Amino acid sequence: MQSPLCSKLTLPPTLNLKTSLLTSIFIVIHLGTTRGGTLVMARKFLCYLTVLISAISTPVFATDNQELVFLTWSEYIDPEIVSEFEAKHGIKVNFVYFESDEARDRLMVETDAKGYDLILVNGSSLAAYDKRGWLAPVNQSYAENIKHIDQTWLNKYPSAMDRAAPYFWGTLGIVYRADHVKEPFTHWKQLFEPDETLKGKIVIINDSREIIGMALKSLGYSFNSSSSDELNEAKRLLLNQKPFVYEYSYPILTEESTLITGEISAAMVYSGDALALQEHSDDIEYVVPQEGTSLWIDFITVSQNSKNKHAAYKFINFLNQPEISARNAEYVYFATPNKAAESLLPKDFLSNTSIYPAQDVIDLSEFESNISARGLKKRNSIYQRVVE
Repeated sequence: MQSPLCSKLTLPPTLNLKTSLLTSIFIVIHLGTTRGGTLVMARKFLCYLTVLISAISTPVFATDNQELVFLTWSEYIDPEIVSEFEAKHGIKVNFVYFESDEARDRLMVETDAKGYDLILVNGSSLAAYDKRGWLAPVNQSYAENIKHIDQTWLNKYPSAMDRAAPYFWGTLGIVYRADHVKEPFTHWKQLFEPDETLKGKIVIINDSREIIGMALKSLGYSFNSSSSDELNEAKRLLLNQKPFVYEYSYPILTEESTLITGEISAAMVYSGDALALQEHSDDIEYVVPQEGTSLWIDFITVSQNSKNKHAAYKFINFLNQPEISARNAEYVYFATPNKAAESLLPKDFLSNTSIYPAQDVIDLSEFESNISARGLKKRNSIYQRVVE
């Protein structure tokens, strides 16, 4: 039981660890050189040390008014949820956005992963990030609510174990204006070998894995192929498609989107983003082609270089509260790996095959896997030739 004397003794809120230690040393010297150090003074000193030890045992970063920097996609979180977290914990969350996984990778190399506390990473990049020492531990010991995440998604990428928290998963498909095309899209070749009416009317995602992977898929090959002959076929397909491409980028999701204004007629997009576009037009359709597609999982990681890891873990823990996770999923229209959150989602959300694809689509689709060094070099060469 704490004595009344100790219960009244606290450290000044502005007193830092260095100052506290110096103060302790001063008291020791003072007590040793004073006739004394009376019993009361001794008790005060012991109480002071007790409070100080308690303060030292609490991480120095566990304070209010901290800030986090989150490197992520734009429009990938409910802003109201962010505001609730900030109000509850006194931690400001600042966002830095990237426009493709490859752009994020370049940024990470240029900065050596410094300047960020939280980093959104696609599954296939986790191993490389971990190997470079960029990722701090992330598991239930740091964020208890990770327990709600379906272990299946962690098993997809071994590097995710103890290094990442699954955030959302989904598909890549074709979004198009039903009022602009002669017939509905059902195959990838309709995008890569388009009708003449679509010349200059298509947006292709500026990501080499997705561009080349889907070209391979349209030809009947694996998304992850490293075959030189198959990659050459994909290259010819993509070069022939160039006159039909409005730009290699990613469509914005607001009513100013070129898909909404009618400047373009079709684009490669991720599942939830297509549903966001549908909010602005009844003519927007989304399809996963019959050949299948790429399945992806995004993970939230904590930077090893972060000086605010405790705050970062609080943020991950907050996002994985089932009620918060469910709200966030509804906002971004993506499938959540949080099993407890799924039980809180409405039936029409769970039955929407654009969000939760049918099993036959999943069976025909692939997750990104490791590609040989030669295959990556070949792909990079093709990508530069196509988008230049």
